[in-house]
Formats: sequence, C-alpha cells, structure tokens
Amino acid sequence: MTTQVIVLNGGSSSGKSGIIRCLQAVLPDPWLALGTDTLVEAMPASMQASDGGIEFAPDGEVTVGPEFRTLEAAWIKGIAAMAGAGARVIIDEVFLGGAASQQRWQEALGDLRVLWVGVRCDGAVAAGREVARGDRTIGMAVSQAEVVHRGVAYDLEVDTANAESMECARIIAVHVT
Repeated sequence: MTTQVIVLNGGSSSGKSGIIRCLQAVLPDPWLALGTDTLVEAMPASMQASDGGIEFAPDGEVTVGPEFRTLEAAWIKGIAAMAGAGARVIIDEVFLGGAASQQRWQEALGDLRVLWVGVRCDGAVAAGREVARGDRTIGMAVSQAEVVHRGVAYDLEVDTANAESMECARIIAVHVT
C-alpha cells in the first residue's frame, strides 16, 4: 500500500511550509498541500473575534472554541475523503492539543496509509523566523515549539534548526512508499 497522506506537525515558523514546497518538487507524483493556515483563512473574519472561534493573544497564545472545533472536524473529514478518493495530501498542522490533536486526525484518516512527521525547531530559531516573516503574532513560535509534540507519535522527525527545507524533504521522501 502506498503512502496517501503525509502529516507534518510542528510549531509556528518551524519550517513546515518550506518543507512542503520542497516535497512537492521532489516527490514523483502530484501532492496537494493543505493546512491549518488554509482552514483559518477560509473561515469568516468573525471567527477570529469570538470566543467560539480562534483567538490569537498578544503573547502568541492560541485558543480555539467550539465553533472552530466543529468546522475543523468537517475540514479534517473532508481532507480524509479527498485522500480516500485518490488525492495524495500533505497536511501542514500545528497540534496545539498534542496527542489529542493527533487522535482527531487518526480517527478521520482511519485505514489510509499515513506518514507522521514531526518538524522540530529550536524555539529561539523559530522566533527569529517569526520576526523575519512579519505575518505572525510574536511569541507563537516559542510557545508552540515543544507543546505541539507532547504525546505525539511519529514515524519520522526532522529538525529544521539544523537542516534546510530541501534536506528535510529528501529525508521524508525516502520514507514515502
């Protein structure tokens, strides 16, 4: 059975997006890239201004409410359906709930062949990238650097503080069957 889904989990500014672009370039088949940022961008602006949606605190803390979780559940099931229908999908995720976040994906992905990849990056390195990007709430990178990995089981981990995106993509690609 071939890999149908690659899940990259890491904190904000850890380098997931760069790895995904490189994976799309090195993998022989076309892969769709979908992620939590795409989900947040697809939501109405009012979801970022309500207790039920998603809130980004000035210190970088992210909190999500029940309305966000409802839409997220539908999003996850939709991505699983696309993969089940034959699309190969790379998921760019931030498991704010650690193992509980992974479990939501595991339940939806069911029997699909998934490669779980942890994207690690030292908080200080990610914080520097966060400032350079200019589109992130300062503090998210440091607050998420470790918490997103708590209790999460991976097939493979890469460290973007010590390797470039293309090198990480090549390491991951070797594990895609």
